[in-house]
Amino acid sequence: MSGACTGNGQSNIGVMWKTVSEDCNLACDYCYYSTCGGKPGPKINRIDSAILEKFIKDYMVHSNGAAVFAWQGGEPLLAGHEFFEEVVQLQAQHALPNTIISNSLQTNATLINDRWASFFKQYRFLIGVSLDGPKEIHDSRRVNSAGNGSFDRVMAGIEHLRRHQVDFNILTVIHKGNVGKAKELLQFYRENGFNYVQFIPCMDFRSQQVDKPGVFEIAPQEYGDFLCEVFDEWYNNGNPETSIRFFDNMLSVYVNREAELCIHRVECPTTLVLEQNGDAFPCDFFINEKWKVGNAGTDSITNMLAHPNFERFRQMKPTLPEKCRSCDWKKLCYGGCPRNRQWNPEGTQSSPDFFCQSYMQIYDYAHDRMLELGQRLRNEMYSHNLKHYLKGKTPGRNDPCPCRSNKKYKACCAADQSPIL
Repeated sequence: MSGACTGNGQSNIGVMWKTVSEDCNLACDYCYYSTCGGKPGPKINRIDSAILEKFIKDYMVHSNGAAVFAWQGGEPLLAGHEFFEEVVQLQAQHALPNTIISNSLQTNATLINDRWASFFKQYRFLIGVSLDGPKEIHDSRRVNSAGNGSFDRVMAGIEHLRRHQVDFNILTVIHKGNVGKAKELLQFYRENGFNYVQFIPCMDFRSQQVDKPGVFEIAPQEYGDFLCEVFDEWYNNGNPETSIRFFDNMLSVYVNREAELCIHRVECPTTLVLEQNGDAFPCDFFINEKWKVGNAGTDSITNMLAHPNFERFRQMKPTLPEKCRSCDWKKLCYGGCPRNRQWNPEGTQSSPDFFCQSYMQIYDYAHDRMLELGQRLRNEMYSHNLKHYLKGKTPGRNDPCPCRSNKKYKACCAADQSPIL
């Protein structure tokens, strides 16, 4: 789960902090980041207070009224209660007037207890819980250093979140053990009241190894079949009841908005990914010295964003392969993730995203139903806002569209055409 905002300026900057670096209490065999094997050392590698305060103070000046923090790991809860108490205290101390502060945290949930849940509720943290499905699926890969499954501890952590009414979503890694079990996963989510779900395909590479092409455990056809099967369940005869991030992003485009998920946006978001020691990178798939843009303890945000590596990274996403430039589904994908493409040594040309076939498969499969659903939602939003905010008066062609797409009326609902094709 990313807490990144979008944009290329110094407003709308997202921050993702690898809170304890690679330290984790689980030893998931597919982890793309940590190698500690579920055995963190006696001293947890957490962020130094001086680096933390310097960065937060600087970030608040650049936040443009919205400070967005994502805390990841490893397992970020290993940093301890006192660390996160310090975080929220520093955020409050250095925030400019009227700044909206948001914190999200990705966790395996095994350490969540009543105290953690109470803290998350008090400071309105959004929690992402890593859960790969029912017990037998989850416990096959998400284990501790002794090889014991973590399912029961995860579900206990979720119960603490629910007791304190903490907002959370489920992050499921799609791998060989569950890629063919879409209906089983959806049934599991329904039975447990998990209404907000996102998927990531299982990676077989480390984010630090940027010179090696991205490798995945599942094939594009498998992932495409999975997404199509999930779509049938999600669509629910035109009345989706579960938020599945992939399809929510698709639907956003069909109602003339931009997707929020970085993989499917026109450009990568402006995000500072910070290691525990303050080293900064433009993406958590590029945590390598070759992509370092500075250090939060010694460099200003202005200088880190101006680093040549940041500009080099920004150019990757829009440098599309020829196949993508003429693709009918370009507005839904924009080339996917740069890390999933194979690049030439100069970084000037690449193959399509490894999951290009998967995306084309689901886009084609879902198009007619998405088109119908999107048009209905646009009509409903248009009619409601026209009545309640414009007193029924049709806007001018250059006025904002009443459907609130942030487009001009003439380029949106007045055009009466699909925003896709």
